[in-house]
Amino acid sequence: MSRAFNFCAGPAALPEAVLKQAQQDLVDWHGRGCSVMEMSHRGADFVSIAEQAEQDLRDLLAIPSNYKVLFLQGGASQQFAQVPMNLLAGKASADYVCTGVWSEKAIAEAKKFGGVNVVATDVANNFRAVPAFADWQLDKNAAYLHYTPNETIHGVEYDFIPQVDVPLVADYSSSILSEPLDVSKFGLIYAGAQKNIGPAGIVVVIVREDLLGHMMPGMPTMLDYAVAAKNSSMYNTPPTYSWYLSGLVFQWLKAQGGLEAMATLNARKAAKLYSTIDTSDFYANPVAIANRSRMNVPFTLADANLDKTFLKEAEALQLLNLAGHRSVGGMRASLYNAVSEAAVDALIDFMGDFERRYG
Repeated sequence: MSRAFNFCAGPAALPEAVLKQAQQDLVDWHGRGCSVMEMSHRGADFVSIAEQAEQDLRDLLAIPSNYKVLFLQGGASQQFAQVPMNLLAGKASADYVCTGVWSEKAIAEAKKFGGVNVVATDVANNFRAVPAFADWQLDKNAAYLHYTPNETIHGVEYDFIPQVDVPLVADYSSSILSEPLDVSKFGLIYAGAQKNIGPAGIVVVIVREDLLGHMMPGMPTMLDYAVAAKNSSMYNTPPTYSWYLSGLVFQWLKAQGGLEAMATLNARKAAKLYSTIDTSDFYANPVAIANRSRMNVPFTLADANLDKTFLKEAEALQLLNLAGHRSVGGMRASLYNAVSEAAVDALIDFMGDFERRYG
C-alpha cells in the first residue's frame, strides 16, 4: 500500500509520522499493556498525555498565562452556539462579519441567543473578498466581534486581524497552526481539530480568563466554559484518542521547526498553486488576490463538462478529494500543514498535463 496525496478539506490529511507513531502505540502505549483508547481519562497516564498536549500547544502559539486552553467536544459547529451562550453576558447583541458559509452558520446560530449585528458582508459578490475594515458598521456596545479568518468553501482568508474595542472571537478551524498568531489580540479562539490539529471529534478553545463565568441562565452545564476550565476539560469523559492524536501533531509541528517554519512552507505551497492557475487560460480562481486562502484553493476549469474527467484522472494518480464543495462546484485543493510540498508539485504536474491534453 502506498500513501496517496490527500487534498481533503476535512477530515484532512494527518502527518504520516503521527499515524505511524499512533500505529506503534495502538495496542500497547509505552509498555502499559493497553491502548490510549482504553485508559481512564482521570488516570495518571492519560492526564500526562493531556497536560503535555496543552503545554505543546501553548508553546507553539505562545499562549499567555491568562488564557485557558480547553479540549472540548462538538466541533466548531457547537461553538456557534456556545460562544453567545457564554459571551453575550447580558448584552443585547454581538457583532459578526459574514465572509462565507461558516460565517453564515455562526450568525444563524447566534441569533437564537440574542441580537446579531452583521457589520459587513460580501454575500452580494458570492464571497470573493473580505470587506474593507473601514466600511464595517461596528457597535461599540457589542458583547464581542466574531469573524472567520479563513473560509474553507470559498477560499477567502483575511489579510489582517481586526482591531476592535470589544472581545475579538475567531473561528480558526481551518488555519490555526499554519503560521504564528498573536493570541493576546483575541478574547476567544476556537478551532475544530479535523484540519490542522488532529482527527475529528475534538475542538480546541483558547479563552481569556476574564470572559469566563458569564454563562446565560438555564443553559446546559456541559456548555459552560468556566465549568470546562475548572475541570481541566474533563467535566465528563473527553474524546481521549482525538486529544492524544492532537498532542502527537503538536509534537510533530515542533519537530518541523514550529509555526515559523510552517508559515514559510505553507506560503510556498500556495504560491506555487496560485501561479499555476494564474498563468493558465484553462484554470481560474475568483478570489481577490489579497484574500486568497493559503489553506483552501478553489479553482474552476474552462469547461465544467471536464470536471468529472479531471477528478477521475486525478484519483487514478492518487490525487484525492479535489472536488469543490457541493455549493460552489469546481475544484478545491486544501493545503493544510500535513499536505507536503511534493503533493502540491504532483498536483501542479497533473494540472499542466491535463491542460495540454484538453485545453
